[in-house]
Amino acid sequence: MAYAKGKQAYGICDISGFRYKLKDMKRTWDGLLVGPDQWNAKHPQLEPRRHTTDPEALFNPRPDKAEDGGNGFIVISSPSITKNFSMLPNTIPSKFELAKLSSDLGSVSVVENDNSISETLGSQLITAYLGTVTVSGNITESVSVTGQAGTSAIGSPTVSADTVYTVTVASYLGGNRYYIDGVVYPTLNLSEGETYRFDQSDSSNSGHPLRFSTTSDGSHGGGSEYTTGVTTNGTPGSSGAYTQITVAVGAPTLYYYCTNHSGMGGQANTP
Repeated sequence: MAYAKGKQAYGICDISGFRYKLKDMKRTWDGLLVGPDQWNAKHPQLEPRRHTTDPEALFNPRPDKAEDGGNGFIVISSPSITKNFSMLPNTIPSKFELAKLSSDLGSVSVVENDNSISETLGSQLITAYLGTVTVSGNITESVSVTGQAGTSAIGSPTVSADTVYTVTVASYLGGNRYYIDGVVYPTLNLSEGETYRFDQSDSSNSGHPLRFSTTSDGSHGGGSEYTTGVTTNGTPGSSGAYTQITVAVGAPTLYYYCTNHSGMGGQANTP
């Protein structure tokens, strides 16, 4: 069927109801036939852009690594930690922090048997009760216990760091000598108030009890045994045998010697 061209035709606007020449009228995006003054382009918000999720994962990341080979830190911040919480050797790394505690912690015990480890305990922003903190073991470098910004009670920190020397006996220049940590009868420096254990578990110590004296070579040099702060355990040459000394304040220069044989020991300064 043929339709008229409508050059002279009029149309009624679907919005205003006014009459316009049909040839001047426009159709909107939603199908309405309107006058030219009523026509508007489709608003951009009627067709929002497609939402895409921002990427979060990094390609080939390089995260920070812990300074001590991956041990990093253990940070305890949960109020559900039970009292008398204990961490044994190889459980904690070289640093151990207690951060933002908000409940009763009770006693913290750190036992370290590696005499080359440096242990640090830090208690930060404590808001409740922290019980007794004890650090013990064979630690020779550094031990510190600190409580910062505490807002309630903190127990009595106790630090016990024993230096352990491994004692062996071997022939040197025609006679037996004590070797301390592999060094033949070295001159030692023993600090006042510190505890030193001379481990005589090695079988080479059999028959060679190590003791102290204020006289060079002890009883073999006309002196006597020095016993202040000295304790012994076991039989030299057997497991668990040792001689231990806690150096008294004002202690004189000491000499370690074998009670059975002369010429085996050396000097121990007490600065």
